Amino acid sequence: MVSSLAWCPSGLCRALSSVAGLSGAIGAPHRQGPTVNTPAIDFPSITAIRANRARLGGRILTTPVRQLHDPALQRAVGMSTRVWLKEELFQHTGSFKPRGAMSVMLDLDADALARGVTGVSAGNHAISLAYCAQVLGSSAKVVMPRSANPFRIQVCRELGAEVELVDNVHQAFERVREIEAQEGRVFVHPYEGPKTALGTASVGLEFMDQLAAAGQLPDAIIVAVGGGGLSAGVACAVKQMRAQTAVFAVEPEGADSMARSFRAGSPQAIDAVRTIADSLGAPRCEPYSFALNRRFVDDVVLVSDDQIREAMRLTFRVAKLAVEPAGAAALAALMFPLRAQLDGKTVGLIVCGANTDPKTFAEQLLA
Repeated sequence: MVSSLAWCPSGLCRALSSVAGLSGAIGAPHRQGPTVNTPAIDFPSITAIRANRARLGGRILTTPVRQLHDPALQRAVGMSTRVWLKEELFQHTGSFKPRGAMSVMLDLDADALARGVTGVSAGNHAISLAYCAQVLGSSAKVVMPRSANPFRIQVCRELGAEVELVDNVHQAFERVREIEAQEGRVFVHPYEGPKTALGTASVGLEFMDQLAAAGQLPDAIIVAVGGGGLSAGVACAVKQMRAQTAVFAVEPEGADSMARSFRAGSPQAIDAVRTIADSLGAPRCEPYSFALNRRFVDDVVLVSDDQIREAMRLTFRVAKLAVEPAGAAALAALMFPLRAQLDGKTVGLIVCGANTDPKTFAEQLLA
């Protein structure tokens, strides 16, 4: 049975009742945070996360893990710091996003799949919805800001999605609600909800299993946060598998809704997104993902766009990976705000995506 949440957005509590294997409500957080009470929340158990990963099957790839060895890297993060990458950029669609979207869509009945799905995204979630709809024989209609990378818009359309463009993310959420009401499509949130977290938790599950197979016990895992769906799931899995492993979420300074929410002790919104890491540009935190992050994430740190660019350059140099800004955010956190704290530690970095085009990538590296 699923126990009640302390608070819950409209429709989310109903969704919780259909997610099997959730743990009971919890008490104090793992780390010391603001002097507020952590909301009681149900979260997926490791048993449920493993079962869902098995259900996803070959629709979702088990992405590779490797340790980086390079003098330039060691100079940037500390000579004795050991760095492991979880290369989620090699997932179907080029980001982690299908893990959550597919977990949601596998629970849709035939009638819902026939009506199709809709969603809001700057790119990666939209691409993942298009992919999942194609795999499951459904259709996707996505709403994206006009500022979205043209490459991502093109990929969405090539995968069969219908794309509508609006002026900003706030308008996108308004428009998608209209589509939901008028066309009967199922709204798949880009980062909020227990089924999404159940899917993203498989990233943390795989990473910990792969590190254990390599004989590694990570001292810390660093994961980028936009709306918080990935960081929530990853932290939930990691902390249940090894409570001693610290989990840090990293956010751009110009899209700091999770950091603001941690300080306030409740979900907060930002008035505008100002960062090159558009995949991390969520306009607000939502209740479930915030609560799961607050329960399991040790701290949220901020990085500047210039620091993200430096991490992109270093990733390209030492890992030979051309990542989007969000994909370099975890390394940026290790290079800058977390360097001293994690010096000499074994650190896992989640490289969450690489949906960029050559022109944009070159411009960001040369800026």
